[in-house]
Amino acid sequence: MDNQNPKNNPTPSTALAYLDPTYWDERFKSEEHYEWFKDYSHFQHLIQQHIPSNSNSNSSVLELGCGNSKLCEELSKDGITDITCIDLSPIAVENLRSRLLDKGYKDIKVLVADMLELPFGEESFDVVIEKGTMDVLFVDSGDPWNPRAETVNKVTTMLKEVHRVLKQDGIFISISFGQVIRNKHFSFLFVVIIKTCCGCYLSYHLNCAFCSHTLDAHCLNLQSLLGQLSGVLLVMDSTIFSIS
Repeated sequence: MDNQNPKNNPTPSTALAYLDPTYWDERFKSEEHYEWFKDYSHFQHLIQQHIPSNSNSNSSVLELGCGNSKLCEELSKDGITDITCIDLSPIAVENLRSRLLDKGYKDIKVLVADMLELPFGEESFDVVIEKGTMDVLFVDSGDPWNPRAETVNKVTTMLKEVHRVLKQDGIFISISFGQVIRNKHFSFLFVVIIKTCCGCYLSYHLNCAFCSHTLDAHCLNLQSLLGQLSGVLLVMDSTIFSIS
């Protein structure tokens, strides 16, 4: 994790605090900027493969759980002009709006919203992106190889909402936390899911946090492995979430 403001990082005594909206409000009152996992430079080359930034593309991008990250600023610098950010914390939203206006980013929209109940119509965005936001849903998941039913339901609800607001051939990018069990190394997992009319197309990039090892599995068609799918599919640890 890259923290550009370590003095203002109120690390909770227990990971369960991440599920408490009050924790986030209190944290955002004092913390100006924090990047979960890595900053944009580590993923830029991957994101640019999936989000066209030329003037003819006009891709609409939704960022889930923006917090006080600079992801939206970096996307804007790369030429993406239609960006919407959401977060559950009104304080995070107010602070980000103020910061963006001070820096001249007048076109980036920042809203208070819940990713489990997105306030947008069907097929509203070309791209939905999250970095570390979905991981919060797994804080109390129990056994990672067999998550609790409540965790599965929340993740399923989130993915259904992502699927609903994505346009045809839209892309969901999830930058998440992974662990390579065999080497006991922690890694960052870059997952791309493309919404198609007949199922899903997934690629991923695994980058070890402690060494230079990378694993790419782009162009992995999960339908050929798992049969016909309809809707969003995500692999988290060993659990496969399929949304029809």
